[in-house]
Amino acid sequence: MVSIIVPVYNAAAYIENTIQMVSNQTYRDWELILVDDGSRDGSVQLIEKIIRRQRKRIRLIRNKGNKGAAAARNRGIDASSGRYIAFLDADDVWMKDKLEKQVAFMEQTGAAFSFHSYEFGDENANPTGKIVHVPKILNFKKALSRTIIFTTTVMFDTEKIDLGIIHMPQVPSEDTATWWRILKSGYLAYGLDENLAIYRRPGKSLSSNKIEALRRIWFLYRNIADLSILQSLFYFGGWAVRATLRRL
Repeated sequence: MVSIIVPVYNAAAYIENTIQMVSNQTYRDWELILVDDGSRDGSVQLIEKIIRRQRKRIRLIRNKGNKGAAAARNRGIDASSGRYIAFLDADDVWMKDKLEKQVAFMEQTGAAFSFHSYEFGDENANPTGKIVHVPKILNFKKALSRTIIFTTTVMFDTEKIDLGIIHMPQVPSEDTATWWRILKSGYLAYGLDENLAIYRRPGKSLSSNKIEALRRIWFLYRNIADLSILQSLFYFGGWAVRATLRRL
């Protein structure tokens, strides 16, 4: 079974479509864990209505107050019961065969950690034609110069990787920090080079703030990867080039 973890914060505009999208997956052995993080827009009421109506494999967990995406995902991880764990953000989109193809890929490769290609979408999740392709295998050193692992594409096999290392730290760019920590411990990330998701990019998203992005990656180099200033500068240059090309 795949446990799908979705942090929810003021996601009323998306959450019904997100639930329907998961329900339409060709892979049927899943559970959906929605972790509300202090929403104030009616997200909880909408989710509860859907659960009452028909969705037996959907669970809602509520945080007290807004604790951030890392804390929400960690609660979902702790509540999961599936062999596989997949992450999905409420405003992103999966292709209907995403789970089926990624589980098959995990079984074929024996991967503990996998991710796949994705396409940028506009604020309405309309595809832009810009697809981010992924390498077959990514190790720690290669990951330092490319933040190519998109959270909505990640899947873990909990029979091969401990739940503890999957937990996300309360730091900026907690998802990238988690991938780096896992890779640094010796795991490899296996890339499925097939577009199975759309990354919705609202005009004022955090990732669109270039200065903030620069500060985050520098923080990760110095505090998560434990690189020296010279090493950080080296990888920073590679990251900047690849990040620019990925968005052109």
